[in-house]
Amino acid sequence: MREGAREISPGRFREVFGRSYEDFVVGHIYEHRPGRTITDTDNVWFTLLTMNTHPAHFDYEFAKKTEFGKPLVCSPLTVALMVGMSVSDLSQKAVANLGWDNIRLTHPLFPGDTLYAESEVLEKRESGSRPEQGIVTVKTTGLNQHGDVVCTFNRTMLIWKNGFGPVDD
Repeated sequence: MREGAREISPGRFREVFGRSYEDFVVGHIYEHRPGRTITDTDNVWFTLLTMNTHPAHFDYEFAKKTEFGKPLVCSPLTVALMVGMSVSDLSQKAVANLGWDNIRLTHPLFPGDTLYAESEVLEKRESGSRPEQGIVTVKTTGLNQHGDVVCTFNRTMLIWKNGFGPVDD
């Protein structure tokens, strides 16, 4: 049987995803894969869906006149992709996201760049009001294909403990 699956009856297997509260270890770093190459279409659609009308994201002639010389990936798309890339590893067993803090965009990201993400567990604690859940805070770092850090943020999640919640139904 491959890692990431468990036998639920003879010859029948179910994919295992995410981490329960007990599985998080402060100081551990989880690399989220696969990476994601951001296309021009991704960037334009995201700007249109979110009504972000800044021309630096979709007007090539405008973008040529900026210090970057070409369109930038819309910053919230970078954050959204990093969160999405981490879900199967970090928050698939979450009750809720409690917040994002300290979002920093440290290097430009352009259509055609490939984004990778990894998360370090900063802290975890038992929930004071929910004994079947715990609170986990991670720092997620996004890197481009050259290893340049493009974005960082802290994310706090409420996570089910082993044996609780609907995630193993």
